[in-house]
Amino acid sequence: MARIIGGITSSHIPAIGNAIERNQQQEPYWKDFFDGYPPIHAWLEQQQPDVAVIFYNDHGLEFFIDKKPTFAIGAATQYNNADEGWGIKTIPPVNGHEDLSWHICNQLVDDEFDITICQEMRIDHGVTVPLQLMWPGYSYGHMKVIPVAINCEQHPMPSPKRCFNLGRSMGKAIESYEEDLKVVILGTGGMSHQLDGERAGFINKEFDLMCMDKIVDRPEELLHYSIRDLVEIAGAQGPEFIMWLGMRGALIGKVKELHRNYHIPISNTGAGTMLLENK
Repeated sequence: MARIIGGITSSHIPAIGNAIERNQQQEPYWKDFFDGYPPIHAWLEQQQPDVAVIFYNDHGLEFFIDKKPTFAIGAATQYNNADEGWGIKTIPPVNGHEDLSWHICNQLVDDEFDITICQEMRIDHGVTVPLQLMWPGYSYGHMKVIPVAINCEQHPMPSPKRCFNLGRSMGKAIESYEEDLKVVILGTGGMSHQLDGERAGFINKEFDLMCMDKIVDRPEELLHYSIRDLVEIAGAQGPEFIMWLGMRGALIGKVKELHRNYHIPISNTGAGTMLLENK
Protein backbone atom coordinates (compact mmCIF):
# COMPACT_ATOMS: atom_id res chain seq x y z
CA MET A 1 0.00 0.00 0.00
CA ALA A 2 1.06 3.60 -0.50
CA ARG A 3 2.11 5.41 2.65
CA ILE A 4 2.61 9.05 3.51
CA ILE A 5 6.05 9.44 5.06
CA GLY A 6 5.91 13.12 5.93
CA GLY A 7 5.03 16.70 5.12
CA ILE A 8 7.13 19.72 4.24
CA THR A 9 6.23 23.41 4.31
CA SER A 10 7.99 25.97 2.18
CA SER A 11 7.68 29.40 0.67
CA HIS A 12 7.21 29.52 -3.10
CA ILE A 13 8.19 33.16 -3.68
CA PRO A 14 9.26 33.57 -7.34
CA ALA A 15 12.32 35.61 -6.32
CA ILE A 16 13.70 32.38 -4.81
CA GLY A 17 13.96 30.88 -8.29
CA ASN A 18 15.82 33.97 -9.43
CA ALA A 19 18.24 33.67 -6.51
CA ILE A 20 18.89 30.01 -7.35
CA GLU A 21 19.47 30.87 -11.00
CA ARG A 22 22.05 33.50 -9.98
CA ASN A 23 23.72 31.32 -7.31
CA GLN A 24 22.90 33.84 -4.59
CA GLN A 25 22.11 31.27 -1.89
CA GLN A 26 24.99 32.33 0.37
CA GLU A 27 24.62 36.07 -0.08
CA PRO A 28 23.63 37.87 3.17
CA TYR A 29 20.04 38.57 2.06
CA TRP A 30 19.38 34.90 1.25
CA LYS A 31 21.75 32.84 3.40
CA ASP A 32 19.58 32.33 6.49
CA PHE A 33 16.67 31.28 4.30
CA PHE A 34 18.55 28.73 2.20
CA ASP A 35 20.39 27.39 5.26
CA GLY A 36 17.05 26.01 6.42
CA TYR A 37 16.96 23.36 3.67
CA PRO A 38 20.00 21.02 4.04
CA PRO A 39 18.29 18.96 6.82
CA ILE A 40 15.35 18.46 4.46
CA HIS A 41 17.68 17.47 1.63
CA ALA A 42 19.28 14.87 3.89
CA TRP A 43 15.89 13.48 4.93
CA LEU A 44 14.66 13.26 1.33
CA GLU A 45 17.90 11.53 0.30
CA GLN A 46 17.41 9.01 3.08
CA GLN A 47 13.70 8.42 2.50
CA GLN A 48 13.65 8.49 -1.31
CA PRO A 49 9.94 9.29 -1.81
CA ASP A 50 8.32 8.20 -5.06
CA VAL A 51 5.58 10.83 -5.24
CA ALA A 52 5.22 14.44 -4.06
CA VAL A 53 1.74 15.89 -3.64
CA ILE A 54 2.07 19.67 -3.77
CA PHE A 55 -0.58 22.02 -2.37
CA TYR A 56 -0.09 25.40 -4.03
CA ASN A 57 -1.99 28.32 -5.51
CA ASP A 58 -1.97 29.23 -9.17
CA HIS A 59 -1.07 32.89 -9.71
CA GLY A 60 -3.21 33.60 -12.78
CA LEU A 61 -1.30 31.34 -15.16
CA GLU A 62 -3.58 28.31 -15.61
CA PHE A 63 -6.62 29.82 -13.86
CA PHE A 64 -7.30 33.53 -14.24
CA ILE A 65 -10.01 35.49 -12.42
CA ASP A 66 -12.60 34.66 -15.09
CA LYS A 67 -12.35 30.93 -14.31
CA LYS A 68 -11.14 30.12 -10.80
CA PRO A 69 -11.85 26.66 -9.36
CA THR A 70 -11.82 26.31 -5.60
CA PHE A 71 -9.86 23.04 -5.81
CA ALA A 72 -8.08 21.76 -8.94
CA ILE A 73 -6.06 18.55 -9.13
CA GLY A 74 -3.70 17.48 -11.88
CA ALA A 75 -4.26 14.10 -13.52
CA ALA A 76 -1.69 14.35 -16.30
CA THR A 77 1.42 12.42 -17.29
CA GLN A 78 3.51 15.60 -17.41
CA TYR A 79 3.31 19.22 -16.29
CA ASN A 80 5.17 22.01 -18.06
CA ASN A 81 6.37 25.18 -16.40
CA ALA A 82 4.96 28.30 -18.04
CA ASP A 83 5.72 30.85 -15.34
CA GLU A 84 5.42 34.59 -15.63
CA GLY A 85 9.10 35.30 -16.09
CA TRP A 86 11.64 36.81 -13.69
CA GLY A 87 14.24 36.41 -16.43
CA ILE A 88 15.08 32.78 -15.63
CA LYS A 89 15.12 29.88 -18.01
CA THR A 90 12.22 27.46 -18.18
CA ILE A 91 12.88 24.54 -15.87
CA PRO A 92 12.48 20.90 -16.97
CA PRO A 93 8.99 19.33 -17.12
CA VAL A 94 7.51 17.59 -14.09
CA ASN A 95 6.27 14.00 -14.33
CA GLY A 96 2.80 13.13 -13.05
CA HIS A 97 1.27 9.97 -11.56
CA GLU A 98 -2.04 9.62 -13.42
CA ASP A 99 -3.29 6.49 -11.67
CA LEU A 100 -2.81 7.84 -8.15
CA SER A 101 -4.31 11.19 -9.20
CA TRP A 102 -7.48 9.50 -10.43
CA HIS A 103 -7.66 7.37 -7.30
CA ILE A 104 -7.51 10.53 -5.17
CA CYS A 105 -10.07 12.34 -7.34
CA ASN A 106 -12.55 9.48 -7.08
CA GLN A 107 -12.19 9.44 -3.30
CA LEU A 108 -12.65 13.21 -3.05
CA VAL A 109 -15.84 13.13 -5.10
CA ASP A 110 -17.11 10.25 -2.95
CA ASP A 111 -16.37 12.46 0.07
CA GLU A 112 -18.48 15.23 -1.52
CA PHE A 113 -15.68 17.57 -2.53
CA ASP A 114 -16.31 19.44 -5.78
CA ILE A 115 -13.02 19.43 -7.66
CA THR A 116 -11.73 20.38 -11.08
CA ILE A 117 -9.79 17.48 -12.63
CA CYS A 118 -7.08 18.68 -15.02
CA GLN A 119 -5.75 16.26 -17.63
CA GLU A 120 -3.68 19.15 -18.94
CA MET A 121 -2.28 21.71 -16.52
CA ARG A 122 0.44 24.36 -16.73
CA ILE A 123 2.30 25.01 -13.49
CA ASP A 124 3.96 28.14 -12.14
CA HIS A 125 6.37 29.04 -9.35
CA GLY A 126 3.91 27.71 -6.79
CA VAL A 127 5.09 24.23 -7.83
CA THR A 128 8.48 24.79 -9.43
CA VAL A 129 10.13 26.83 -6.65
CA PRO A 130 9.44 24.19 -3.95
CA LEU A 131 10.73 21.49 -6.31
CA GLN A 132 13.95 23.47 -6.84
CA LEU A 133 14.31 23.97 -3.08
CA MET A 134 13.75 20.30 -2.20
CA TRP A 135 15.70 18.78 -5.09
CA PRO A 136 18.46 21.24 -6.09
CA GLY A 137 19.86 21.19 -9.59
CA TYR A 138 16.58 19.94 -11.07
CA SER A 139 17.23 16.55 -9.47
CA TYR A 140 13.51 15.77 -9.22
CA GLY A 141 13.38 13.87 -12.53
CA HIS A 142 12.81 10.56 -10.74
CA MET A 143 9.83 11.97 -8.83
CA LYS A 144 6.17 11.81 -9.75
CA VAL A 145 4.22 14.93 -8.79
CA ILE A 146 0.52 15.57 -8.16
CA PRO A 147 -0.26 19.32 -8.13
CA VAL A 148 -3.24 20.44 -6.05
CA ALA A 149 -4.23 24.06 -6.68
CA ILE A 150 -6.30 25.87 -4.04
CA ASN A 151 -7.85 29.25 -4.78
CA CYS A 152 -6.03 31.97 -2.83
CA GLU A 153 -6.49 34.81 -5.31
CA GLN A 154 -10.21 35.39 -5.90
CA HIS A 155 -12.84 35.66 -3.20
CA PRO A 156 -14.66 33.58 -2.07
CA MET A 157 -11.82 31.28 -0.93
CA PRO A 158 -12.16 27.98 0.91
CA SER A 159 -11.90 28.16 4.68
CA PRO A 160 -8.94 26.77 6.66
CA LYS A 161 -11.22 24.01 7.99
CA ARG A 162 -12.35 23.06 4.49
CA CYS A 163 -8.76 22.82 3.27
CA PHE A 164 -7.71 20.74 6.27
CA ASN A 165 -10.60 18.37 5.58
CA LEU A 166 -9.62 18.20 1.90
CA GLY A 167 -6.16 17.10 3.00
CA ARG A 168 -7.67 14.56 5.38
CA SER A 169 -9.69 13.02 2.57
CA MET A 170 -6.63 12.96 0.32
CA GLY A 171 -4.55 11.32 3.03
CA LYS A 172 -7.09 8.50 3.36
CA ALA A 173 -7.19 8.10 -0.42
CA ILE A 174 -3.41 7.91 -0.75
CA GLU A 175 -3.04 5.32 1.98
CA SER A 176 -5.74 3.15 0.38
CA TYR A 177 -3.87 3.03 -2.94
CA GLU A 178 -2.59 -0.47 -3.59
CA GLU A 179 0.81 0.29 -5.15
CA ASP A 180 3.80 0.32 -2.78
CA LEU A 181 4.73 4.01 -2.85
CA LYS A 182 6.34 6.49 -0.51
CA VAL A 183 4.50 9.80 -0.67
CA VAL A 184 5.58 13.18 0.69
CA ILE A 185 3.12 16.08 1.00
CA LEU A 186 4.22 19.69 0.41
CA GLY A 187 2.28 22.69 1.72
CA THR A 188 3.61 25.81 0.03
CA GLY A 189 3.14 29.56 0.22
CA GLY A 190 3.24 32.35 2.78
CA MET A 191 3.47 32.85 5.60
CA SER A 192 2.22 36.33 6.53
CA HIS A 193 2.67 38.91 3.79
CA GLN A 194 0.98 41.73 1.96
CA LEU A 195 2.39 42.78 -1.39
CA ASP A 196 0.26 45.82 -2.17
CA GLY A 197 -2.06 48.44 -0.75
CA GLU A 198 -1.69 50.55 2.38
CA ARG A 199 -0.22 47.66 4.38
CA ALA A 200 2.32 46.60 1.75
CA GLY A 201 5.24 44.94 3.52
CA PHE A 202 3.13 43.84 6.50
CA ILE A 203 4.46 40.74 8.34
CA ASN A 204 3.11 39.24 11.57
CA LYS A 205 5.98 37.21 13.01
CA GLU A 206 4.15 36.37 16.23
CA PHE A 207 1.22 34.88 14.34
CA ASP A 208 3.52 32.95 11.98
CA LEU A 209 5.41 31.33 14.85
CA MET A 210 2.17 30.46 16.64
CA CYS A 211 0.92 28.72 13.50
CA MET A 212 4.19 26.77 13.19
CA ASP A 213 3.85 25.64 16.79
CA LYS A 214 0.22 24.54 16.57
CA ILE A 215 0.29 22.92 13.15
CA VAL A 216 2.43 20.08 14.51
CA ASP A 217 0.12 18.51 17.10
CA ARG A 218 -2.74 21.01 17.57
CA PRO A 219 -3.86 21.86 14.03
CA GLU A 220 -7.52 21.85 15.04
CA GLU A 221 -6.82 25.07 16.98
CA LEU A 222 -6.12 26.80 13.66
CA LEU A 223 -9.35 25.79 11.96
CA HIS A 224 -11.63 28.43 13.51
CA TYR A 225 -10.02 31.25 11.50
CA SER A 226 -11.91 32.60 8.51
CA ILE A 227 -10.29 33.88 5.33
CA ARG A 228 -11.14 37.40 6.50
CA ASP A 229 -9.33 36.67 9.77
CA LEU A 230 -6.22 35.57 7.89
CA VAL A 231 -6.28 38.71 5.73
CA GLU A 232 -6.53 40.94 8.81
CA ILE A 233 -3.98 39.06 10.92
CA ALA A 234 -1.50 37.91 8.27
CA GLY A 235 -1.93 40.30 5.34
CA ALA A 236 -3.78 40.17 2.04
CA GLN A 237 -1.75 37.17 0.90
CA GLY A 238 -1.83 35.52 4.34
CA PRO A 239 -4.60 33.11 3.25
CA GLU A 240 -1.90 31.08 1.49
CA PHE A 241 -1.62 29.38 4.88
CA ILE A 242 -4.55 27.19 3.83
CA MET A 243 -2.11 25.20 1.68
CA TRP A 244 -0.19 24.34 4.84
CA LEU A 245 -3.41 23.14 6.42
CA GLY A 246 -4.17 20.98 3.39
CA MET A 247 -0.77 19.35 3.84
CA ARG A 248 -1.28 18.86 7.57
CA GLY A 249 -4.70 17.34 7.04
CA ALA A 250 -3.15 14.68 4.80
CA LEU A 251 -0.84 13.51 7.60
CA ILE A 252 -3.21 10.99 9.17
CA GLY A 253 -0.61 9.15 11.25
CA LYS A 254 1.46 10.18 14.26
CA VAL A 255 3.17 13.47 13.43
CA LYS A 256 6.57 14.52 14.76
CA GLU A 257 8.47 17.71 13.96
CA LEU A 258 11.98 17.00 12.70
CA HIS A 259 13.11 20.47 11.61
CA ARG A 260 11.99 24.07 11.24
CA ASN A 261 13.35 27.40 10.06
CA TYR A 262 11.77 30.85 10.00
CA HIS A 263 13.28 33.88 8.30
CA ILE A 264 12.11 37.41 7.52
CA PRO A 265 11.92 39.22 5.32
CA ILE A 266 12.21 37.42 2.01
CA SER A 267 10.55 39.52 -0.67
CA ASN A 268 8.37 41.15 2.04
CA THR A 269 7.24 37.74 3.28
CA GLY A 270 7.56 35.64 6.40
CA ALA A 271 9.15 32.43 5.12
CA GLY A 272 8.52 29.33 7.21
CA THR A 273 10.07 25.92 6.54
CA MET A 274 9.09 22.76 8.40
CA LEU A 275 9.74 19.03 8.11
CA LEU A 276 7.10 16.79 9.71
CA GLU A 277 7.45 13.04 9.95
CA ASN A 278 4.27 10.95 9.58
CA LYS A 279 4.15 7.45 11.05
